[in-house]
Formats: sequence, C-alpha cells, structure tokens
Amino acid sequence: MRKDYFSVGDFVHIIRRGGRGLPIVKNKSDFDRLLKVHFYLNDTAAKDNWFREISSDFLSDSFQWPKEWPKCDKLFELCGFTFLSNHYHLIGLEKRKGGISKFMQKSGISISKYYNEKYTERGSLFQGAYKARRIDKDDYLHWVIPYVMAKNTFEMHPKGYAWAVKNFDVAWRWAINYPYSSLGCYAGGINYQFINTKPLQKLLGRPSQFKNICKDMIIGRENIQEVVNSSFE
Repeated sequence: MRKDYFSVGDFVHIIRRGGRGLPIVKNKSDFDRLLKVHFYLNDTAAKDNWFREISSDFLSDSFQWPKEWPKCDKLFELCGFTFLSNHYHLIGLEKRKGGISKFMQKSGISISKYYNEKYTERGSLFQGAYKARRIDKDDYLHWVIPYVMAKNTFEMHPKGYAWAVKNFDVAWRWAINYPYSSLGCYAGGINYQFINTKPLQKLLGRPSQFKNICKDMIIGRENIQEVVNSSFE
C-alpha cells in the first residue's frame, strides 16, 4: 500500500486493482456479492462466515441485517464507490483509528477466497495491496468525487466511454442507474442504505449541482487518468 497517513475525520480515496489487469468479477452475481461485502463486512464484529449466515436472502436485492447479530458498528463510513470489472474505487471517511485498514484487510480476504473457490483459481487475486490517499484539499475533493463516481461509471457504458462523453446528458441518465456505483445516491437514481451521503452532500449540493460538477470534470479535463495515477506515486 502506498504510505499515506490519515486520521479520524479524513476522507480517503481507495483503489484496489486485479492482478495483471485481470477481472476480479466476471458476472452479475460477482458484482452483487461485492456489494454485499461492503455492507456486511463493514462492522467491528463481522464474522468470517458472514455469507453463510445471510445466504437465505442473498439472492435478493435487499440488504438486511440479521436480527440475531449485534447492532452494526461500522469500521468506517463508506461515502462513495464504483465497481468495475478489474478494479474498484472507494471514498471512505475514517470513523475510528485503523478502521479503513481493517475493513480493506477483511474484505480483500473475503473477495479473494470467494473468487478462487468459485473459479478454481489459486494465488493472489489483487495487484498487491490496495492504494489509499488522504483527500487533504477541498479542490481535490471536488475533483476526485466526480472521478470516482461519474468518470468510472461512464467507462462501463455499453457504447463506450468516448460515446458517453460526447453524449453526456443521455449517458448520465444511464449512469445514475448503474447499480454498482454510488453515483445514483447523489444524483437521484439509487438509494443504498450502506452509503452515507451526508458528509459529502453538503459539499456537492443538490443533484442538479452535482451533475454540473461531474460534467465540468469529465468534459473540461484532459489526461484524467494520468492525474490520478500521479497522485498515488
């Protein structure tokens, strides 16, 4: 992991990539399980066998906390995310010391174990450890949030990223309903109960204001990926 020290109260941009650029999810069920990981494992008392304990309702789209479990005590606040086929991005708010690190350790083990068992693979699923950068400036925050949620979701558009950029308003309507991103939580398309939008909403404004921020970032910026990569060097 790239060394970047952050404290309780800091926003953090997290990236985890598949080894050699290979997929970490292959189909809808894999994506759905990734959502579940970020709900059920974000808890100080999360169990290693969490999947078996909630398997009876796993195929549903709902997120239900088992009644027999202790009340959820989050390791960190997940404020934003986008899952792609070979990597994913998170925006986290450090809630307790070491909370993000603990979650990333537990989730990484869970995701890798599931993938290797399902696809009869061996070895590390990910490209080394995750990378994390503290979001230490407001201007960077206003840039990285649209990057994580809008730019990366546009990359998953069926017609491709270049088409989505040229047809921003049409692509936006598709993107805010993309189920594996929190974009819709801020733009009015989706509501995920495991996403805490409150810390960022007051900074990003109403859905129409947030859309304009995203449009300005995507259309008005060049070499987006190079900027992100350099921020983790």
